Amino acid sequence: MNVARFAHTASTLANGSVFVAGGYDSNYTPLNSAELYNPLTGTWITTGFMNDARAYHTASTLANGFVLVAGGYDGSLYTNSAELYNPLTGAWTITGSMNDGRGSHTASTLANGNVLVAGGFDGTSALSSAELYNPSTGTWTITGNMNTERSDHTASTLANGSILVTGGSDTSGAALYSAELYNPSTGTWTTTANMNTERQNHAASTLANGKVLVTGGQDFNIHSVFNSAELYNPSTGNWITTGSMSVTRAFHTASTLVNGSVLVTGGQDNNNNYLNSAELYNPSTGNWTTTASMSFVRDCHTASILANGKVLVAGGSNSGGALNSAEVY
Repeated sequence: MNVARFAHTASTLANGSVFVAGGYDSNYTPLNSAELYNPLTGTWITTGFMNDARAYHTASTLANGFVLVAGGYDGSLYTNSAELYNPLTGAWTITGSMNDGRGSHTASTLANGNVLVAGGFDGTSALSSAELYNPSTGTWTITGNMNTERSDHTASTLANGSILVTGGSDTSGAALYSAELYNPSTGTWTTTANMNTERQNHAASTLANGKVLVTGGQDFNIHSVFNSAELYNPSTGNWITTGSMSVTRAFHTASTLVNGSVLVTGGQDNNNNYLNSAELYNPSTGNWTTTASMSFVRDCHTASILANGKVLVAGGSNSGGALNSAEVY
């Protein structure tokens, strides 16, 4: 990449390019730069700069091809600002602001085209609030609150259109076991079964069979990083443990591949070591196998599935600071 960054976002555009925005540099200064990866040439080009620098924000690809970037930390506060990237012009326009400033939240594009933002941290507390962005009006409306305040959680879209939120951190920094479901038709949240392990900074992947695989994560308060994994069954609302990863990891990525396997890359282990290892989960057997390692150890990176089925890993951080390297699996 042209700029070293971690805690950024990566979005796959309609033309197959990968669009990376924001994040931190090595000095934990939020960035307003953005760039595009061309899979055909393997090169990066700089594109328009955001109006606001931000890290730990979200980026959502809309039905019209634009990318909505929302919230994050701007260097002084957790912002409520949002802006739209137009891939055809490479320019940004400011859109409606969220009702709450937040970072380390989630954003999910719903079947109706709206974007659901949930939870996060406002600089003082973890949030239970959620709101909806309407691309037609460029405005946000408050929707039902989650039952539990949380940041550093995951949000997964289920086959029926519901959103499953798992784990995260409460205001004290403790990791959460709880999970809940958002119903877009009613705008309300209902609790579902707790995970078997409390997790924050974990990863969640929707499988071809409709189940959700949750991997790794940590409980910061007890200085523990996990290698365990579990599956959520939307039909029963229950969790079952599945095979454990070979390595404990948090701040990793987990990508569902074209063949149905899940590729997990990098992160940090229980001894605060940065990882370059990668492994594959086979949903048919529930087992993990190690695969080739990345060239660089990294956490807080992004992983994007390309049109050819390969995976682009970009940026992240390690003991040397922010990374500008990218590699393809």
